[in-house]
Amino acid sequence: MKYRLSWGKLLIVLFLLFVVAVTLYPFIYMISVSLSKDIYVLKGQISLWPKGLNFKVYRLVLEDPRIVKGYLNTAIYVIVGTTVSLIVTAAGAYAVSKKEMLFYRTFTLLIVFTIFFGGGMIPTFLVVKSLGLIDTRWAMILPTAVVSWYLIIMRTFFSAFPKELEESAKIDGLNDFGIFFRLVLPLSKAVLATIGLFYAVSIWNNFYSALLYLRNSDLFPLQVVLRNIVLAGQVNSVKVTSIGQDSLIVEESLKYATIIVSTVPILLIYPFLQKYFSQGAMVGSVKG
Repeated sequence: MKYRLSWGKLLIVLFLLFVVAVTLYPFIYMISVSLSKDIYVLKGQISLWPKGLNFKVYRLVLEDPRIVKGYLNTAIYVIVGTTVSLIVTAAGAYAVSKKEMLFYRTFTLLIVFTIFFGGGMIPTFLVVKSLGLIDTRWAMILPTAVVSWYLIIMRTFFSAFPKELEESAKIDGLNDFGIFFRLVLPLSKAVLATIGLFYAVSIWNNFYSALLYLRNSDLFPLQVVLRNIVLAGQVNSVKVTSIGQDSLIVEESLKYATIIVSTVPILLIYPFLQKYFSQGAMVGSVKG
């Protein structure tokens, strides 16, 4: 039986291909420019493929000790921050998914309220300062540990969890903590992987908290380090300078290289979580 592609489906396919092309082109162009020799970039001859393969800019960026330290700090923030966020978010979501819980409606309304209204930058800074978190690693983890929208998504997922399993577990002697850690979490890999990916990407790209709460450069995450390099045009504490327009080209290649260095690692995580992500992307629409 031959498959006929209707005009409607053809238009959808063409539109999606256009979206893919528009999305990929900036990355391909930045990679091409960063890998090309300055003379070809100066002449504007770079499009999709690099010319005069040159790894000089990447070598300059990766040999900068600030990059290595930034990677290490960001890895710590992502691993610890994602773990803390998942535990706190999952625990809170599981609690408010129980309608028989005391003050269930009040807690739910308070959580939903924070989605639309926040304290603001200055009150949040004062709270973080009063807790003694300024210039510590915890300032990058605790203030953004819970996103209310992710908690609501998890709550919806847990609300659809079969009550028969929980009742069976209680008969076997498990309390609420035992049910949560030994039964609910192992069966919630899809939603945990999905929300965990969202948290990890958010923490990886977070430089705003570092600008507010960190003063010690040894604690700066990768994004702040790269931001300083891009704005200052510096690598290895040496200003990139040359004669004529070469300085502009070198700095342009440097900026693109730093963007690629900061973007590619987090993109490589997605293939390992794809099977869970495809299962959990629509967990918010599950009905009990």
